[in-house]
Amino acid sequence: MLKHLIINGILSGNIYALLAIGFTIIYRTVKYFHFAHGVVYAAGAYLAYTLFILLNINPFISFFLSIIIAAILGVAIDRFVYFPLRKHKTSSLVFLLASFGVFIILQNLLQLIFGAQILTLRTGPVKEGHHFLGAVITDNQILIIVSSLVLFFLCWLFIQKTKFGKAIRAVSDDPIGARVVGINSEKIIMIAFAIGSALAGAAGILISLETNIEPTMGMNAILKGIIASIIGGIGSIPGALFGGLFLGLAENLGIWKIQAVWKDTIAFIILIVFLLLRPSGIIGVKTEKEKI
Repeated sequence: MLKHLIINGILSGNIYALLAIGFTIIYRTVKYFHFAHGVVYAAGAYLAYTLFILLNINPFISFFLSIIIAAILGVAIDRFVYFPLRKHKTSSLVFLLASFGVFIILQNLLQLIFGAQILTLRTGPVKEGHHFLGAVITDNQILIIVSSLVLFFLCWLFIQKTKFGKAIRAVSDDPIGARVVGINSEKIIMIAFAIGSALAGAAGILISLETNIEPTMGMNAILKGIIASIIGGIGSIPGALFGGLFLGLAENLGIWKIQAVWKDTIAFIILIVFLLLRPSGIIGVKTEKEKI
């Protein structure tokens, strides 16, 4: 039982980490909470369902196209909603309310198109899992873990080693200084939204290989992603990764002796404890000074 809970915790943690990293990249660039990140996560799952199940396109092509479209959706949200607000130097509260509005509109749009019924990406007969250290792990679970690790590495490589990644860090650290040296901050913001949204779409697709798809799936996911970001020290990609894994393991191990309905409650208890005891996050760096 314990070993199964640990595997489930790692799976959940990887999804939370993907969401948290995407959220962090966007947050550190624009400095406001992009709550609509959660509906991009849900859209990724529905896009994969449309291409793979409804249109019968090759799964790898379907998933790749879904991630690309999720990235485009994230950029579109920024260009049509946030960009006009930035031009008018709107307060962070207005951005937050606008983000909630986008979330609700797109969530209802998903429900209008696909209905409220539960859908799934899983096809074919159920196969027996592989025995690993006394636990059973399925092919889909292996795919989720491996894909998440690959995405983590590619994201780190992009942020740390590429020209655009360095520009994102520059805009994140000092937007005015970045403009002075000739960096187009709006272009960098678009790239940040594309990367963050692609990660959210990928997370939605991966979790749909293990669980069902429903229009409201983005709400709980974005809350967990934000909690993971805060636990790890919001603004830090390594912190988001470890925050997601910590939260996933803590949730699943926490329901070992109590009912599973307390799973979400455990996440918020952990958040409150971390805010009270370690407001700077588990990596020990003050939030306002953290770097991507």
